[in-house]
Amino acid sequence: MNSVEKAIWYVEGHFAEEITLDDIADVAGLSRFHMSRAFGIFAGRSVSSHIRGRRLTQAAKSLCDGAPDILSVALDAGYGSHEAFTRAFRDQFGLTPEQVRAQRHTQNIPLVEPMKMDEKFIINLEEPRIENGKPMLMAGISERYSCETSIGIPAQWQRFNPYFGHINGQIGNVAYGICCNSDDAQNFDYIAGAEVADFSDIPQEFARLRIPAQTYLVFSHREHISTIRSTIMTIWGKWLPESRHEVTDGPNLERYGPEFDPRTGNGGMEIWIPIKN
Repeated sequence: MNSVEKAIWYVEGHFAEEITLDDIADVAGLSRFHMSRAFGIFAGRSVSSHIRGRRLTQAAKSLCDGAPDILSVALDAGYGSHEAFTRAFRDQFGLTPEQVRAQRHTQNIPLVEPMKMDEKFIINLEEPRIENGKPMLMAGISERYSCETSIGIPAQWQRFNPYFGHINGQIGNVAYGICCNSDDAQNFDYIAGAEVADFSDIPQEFARLRIPAQTYLVFSHREHISTIRSTIMTIWGKWLPESRHEVTDGPNLERYGPEFDPRTGNGGMEIWIPIKN
């Protein structure tokens, strides 16, 4: 059982209780940052969002079975009042608890069921190399995402691509996807950008980021870009936990060199993970 499977098993057995990210990280044998990142990659949602969804799903099933006292269902789900429970329930499912109880089925609401680890790891992930990265100035289009909204990243690249190669002071013919400023809820900033010599003459709407000198593990992804999630899952869910390297909470880089064709998605790219020396 790998570390993410341990975390999923623990969450499923304890989601009705008061559990913290530290509890889950301890069971999985990972740091808070690594656990939060790995869980988000596998689940497509943050730990807190998944636990909330599991609790509300159990509440919806109880209501569907005709539970007479909505407040008791709310208390069992961890909510202190009918109002707070109704607000969270409507946000999750688009219906009120009363509506679900009245309709006596859950076929029209998006239940959050137990996760199954049916994703296949890449069998032969290339051994990464270690790079001592230099300080860099990055500039580009920035958006803030959650695990659930990160499907918007390809559209962000479409907005950035017309700028690439025409940015004053751009260094080289390399584009970068930069994940930074993440929190425990797995919200993060993503910058589609390029390295620049300075920030003096770049488009006003661009975000600016200074990246200090840093040691990285560099993983190669040589397949079509559409399969990138499998590589990322393998890195965070299998390779890193089994290695002796400790990940730092710094910007993670996707490096798209001249060989990458953004039109077709072919050519390969690299994933740079910051680690402690």
